[in-house]
Amino acid sequence: MVPMSVAELTAVLAGAARRPAEWRAVIAELGAALPTPGNSAADLLDRATTAPEDQLPVRELAALAAGLARENAGLAEFLAALRHRMTLAAPDARHTANVIKDSTAVTGHVIQAGAIHGDVHLPPAAGPRPVPRQLLGTPPHFTDRTADLEALDTLRAGHLATGPLLIAVTGPAGVGKTTLVSHWLRGLTAHYPDGQLYADLGAHAPGGPVRPGEVLGAFLRALGAAQVPAETAEQAALWRTLTAGLRIAVMLDNAVSAAQVRTLLPGAAGSLVVAAGRSRLTGLGVDGAVFHELGTLDPGAAVELLGRRVGGERVAREPAAARELVALCAGLPLAVCVAAARMAARPRQTVAALAGAMTQETGRLEVLQLGGERAVRSALDESYRCLPPATARAYRLLSLPPLTVLTGPLVAAACAVPPSEADRLLDDLAEAHLLEDLGPDDVTRAARFRFHDLVRLHAAQCAQREETAAVRDRTVRRALEWYLATATAARALLSPTHRRLRRDYVFPARPPAFADAGAALRWFDTGRGELMAAVRTAADRGWHSVTWQLVDSLQPLFLRLRPYDLWIEAHRLGLEAARRAGHPQGVSRMLTTGGNGLYNAGQLDEAVVWFTDALQDAKAREDRRAEAQALHGLAQSHRLAGRLPLAESLFAQALALREAIGHDRGAALSRLCLGDIALATDRPRQARSLLTRARTDLLAVPDPYDAARALAFLGRTHAHEAIGDHPTAERLLAQALEEFRATGSLHWQARVLEMLGQTAEDRGDAATARDRYGASLDRYATLSPSDARRLKERIRNLAPPPATP
Repeated sequence: MVPMSVAELTAVLAGAARRPAEWRAVIAELGAALPTPGNSAADLLDRATTAPEDQLPVRELAALAAGLARENAGLAEFLAALRHRMTLAAPDARHTANVIKDSTAVTGHVIQAGAIHGDVHLPPAAGPRPVPRQLLGTPPHFTDRTADLEALDTLRAGHLATGPLLIAVTGPAGVGKTTLVSHWLRGLTAHYPDGQLYADLGAHAPGGPVRPGEVLGAFLRALGAAQVPAETAEQAALWRTLTAGLRIAVMLDNAVSAAQVRTLLPGAAGSLVVAAGRSRLTGLGVDGAVFHELGTLDPGAAVELLGRRVGGERVAREPAAARELVALCAGLPLAVCVAAARMAARPRQTVAALAGAMTQETGRLEVLQLGGERAVRSALDESYRCLPPATARAYRLLSLPPLTVLTGPLVAAACAVPPSEADRLLDDLAEAHLLEDLGPDDVTRAARFRFHDLVRLHAAQCAQREETAAVRDRTVRRALEWYLATATAARALLSPTHRRLRRDYVFPARPPAFADAGAALRWFDTGRGELMAAVRTAADRGWHSVTWQLVDSLQPLFLRLRPYDLWIEAHRLGLEAARRAGHPQGVSRMLTTGGNGLYNAGQLDEAVVWFTDALQDAKAREDRRAEAQALHGLAQSHRLAGRLPLAESLFAQALALREAIGHDRGAALSRLCLGDIALATDRPRQARSLLTRARTDLLAVPDPYDAARALAFLGRTHAHEAIGDHPTAERLLAQALEEFRATGSLHWQARVLEMLGQTAEDRGDAATARDRYGASLDRYATLSPSDARRLKERIRNLAPPPATP
């Protein structure tokens, strides 16, 4: 019998909760399986029984059930049978009293809406995301560490599950902390079925440690959150909520402090967190951490590792020289591997010759006294001296951009070499063990590499010593402008109707070709960390045009994926840069698109300030298009703040300006928003007229995303009591839902499902309303805690379902 993960079991229990007979069976089985009544587990059972539509207790109940099933064969069999019944029951939901004709397809939840005719396609509810498996690969030459692995197993076995198990693994640079922890956690996959997450906290990265919000954002998205709050505290709260009841393993590599780790602790008692770093991280003791210090390899293991890398016979011929060489490497696996790569590239070189070369640099005694980084430096110096000139130059230059991931196209731009030469250089550096191979990029399939932080430091020192300041600056700028060119190309695919502002390149780059808009969006998504590092570096270096133009090129990332923290940070940097660059259109763009981020993140007062500045700036420059854009954003900020009369007045001014200058798409967006306000203030017929016109004009642009928004509001307009055409309302909303599925907007899928629930509730169908609100809540749970709370309140206020005889 294959055990279910907590995520799978949550989905099964959520389905059973909507079927009273199945839910009663669940309650009976779990109640019987609980060890004693009156404990916290029984309280959880009561909460889940009282409000089965509430996802949090159901998820916690799933975690409890998964744990009990491991020791209770009867319960495990019941849950497996329940999963089978829920799977069989899913298609039956389509067999309803609805009359559906022509080329229709209905899946997932069903609207009880009388007769619906035509092309109605309801997408299924959001399915579970793939379980994240983010741990780094481990090398085939993993050697020894038996005692360390046993020690970690002992720490894990002795954990009392009152909170996540937190282990701090510390040790000197190059001692193999990352490899050991990755190897150990990979062996525990079955114990943490809900995912294994990895983050490099960048304790020694060139741009400084990674900010907790960036790690939390990546973790939340890996667990299915399509929208991440702007504030770190809110991100941490959502992280704890989503992980409550899950069994996950988290590796936090290169940790710099206890405070950095503390923010990233999950909310599940059954989870495991391992923080690896050079410092001792003793501050984590107050969080219940246990500690393991990783020492160097003993001489025998170090010689074994050397033999595995260069050939056992070669080492066996010179046992004394091999012992001397690993002593010079101070027992550090990284130093041994670098030295071995040097030997592997020169099969005629003896072990004694390499040991002699390393000794000549500083003398054996000094190497042993300094140990750690000095041992690695000795091996790196020898490997660096043996690199061909072009490869040595690439080694130096690639350490300069503050980017952790290196690909062939980026290297070609940064080093000003042809793409084929860039690929060869990366392969040569990886062969010399100077770069780590991360595998192919998910979007472009380009090979990816990274420096170990000590190797990057060595390469940067070589660059400082051997390259002029002008060459170093050009290398960094070439890399940043490659990102600018690539992001600009991706934006053109994703937002073809948006007005494009100029780009100022010193070193024009050739961006990679994206297969389609979806590939461009995935590139933004997977590369957001590198892109933000590029923005910050450009700002730090005072490259003002590169800074604001990079921010401008990232608009699809901000609008489609909604990383509010990055959206706001980037625009604050971009606005300052555009002002310093003296670029009026850049200032206007940063104010308006930055204002959009602020009001979407709920920072309405600051959004009003930004749009007011944009409005004054546009009037001073007599830029009527920019003036209309500022009025529209100002109106939207007041609309979200509930100041409807003021918002309506501002939208009307924006509409008049846009019509006067012939900006058809902008005028359609203003009509859409005026229709929304008319609907909110009980003027449905006026709303219907505005929204119908907006829908027609947006389809003509074409702008399918905003056209779907107009259709959704139009559907709700038909449901208004003054019109009362519920079949038309539900047909239009179903169509809007399908269109939002096609554009990939999970946020608007949730909103339309909520509108469908409201429409069902308007006509007195509480059962269908509950079903639709539940589907909306499923999506909002990973998007917006505030919206999820609102949906839970809607569900609680519905009439209770009829009792089953």
